[in-house]
Amino acid sequence: MNNFSPNMLKTFEACPVKYNLKFNEKITVPQNPALFEKGKKIHALANYYHRGADITKLETALNSEEKLLWERLKNNEYFSKKCLHSEYPITAKLGATWIFGRLDAIVHDGDDYYILDYKTGTIPKNPERDYQTMIYLLCADKIIRDKNSISFVYIDLKNNENKLIGFNEERKNIYEQLLHTKTSQILATKEFEGLENRSSCKFCEYAKICG
Repeated sequence: MNNFSPNMLKTFEACPVKYNLKFNEKITVPQNPALFEKGKKIHALANYYHRGADITKLETALNSEEKLLWERLKNNEYFSKKCLHSEYPITAKLGATWIFGRLDAIVHDGDDYYILDYKTGTIPKNPERDYQTMIYLLCADKIIRDKNSISFVYIDLKNNENKLIGFNEERKNIYEQLLHTKTSQILATKEFEGLENRSSCKFCEYAKICG
């Protein structure tokens, strides 16, 4: 497999065994859909909103917490910019591999572009080096040709804050090297060994089958 998404890279880094079961062996394990319901609603509303659809009835179906998050997103300074793409699949070639993902939205103010990622939970602890940040910026950099700048914005709806990450040639080179190193490591792995510290395994949906 020479195609890598942020989720794949994060999974390998968290547990190579889980990566192997999920992406090589193609074993799927059901998860509680309620865990993702809030995020799905907000993302769906944002997509319809950007596409100019009438979302009045959908808004009335939100509970009080969801309404608060949605109002925060609608009033966000970046979300209010002109939308280029919403729920947009992206891909780019990186050496002998491909990287891919799906953007929540790309918006712009003139020739300044912003990749938006809506978070109803928490943003990454190290957002500048998160695989999602790296892959989305590298892909969008190739997609958007005529631009003055491009940045990644994590919209933290829980705390009503933004985390903006700029992009330049130096950061591009760093991201390409980091991704090349990680994807090469995965491709070279023959034995997917488990974690020495298995304290977090009890929260893993693959715990009962990984041995």
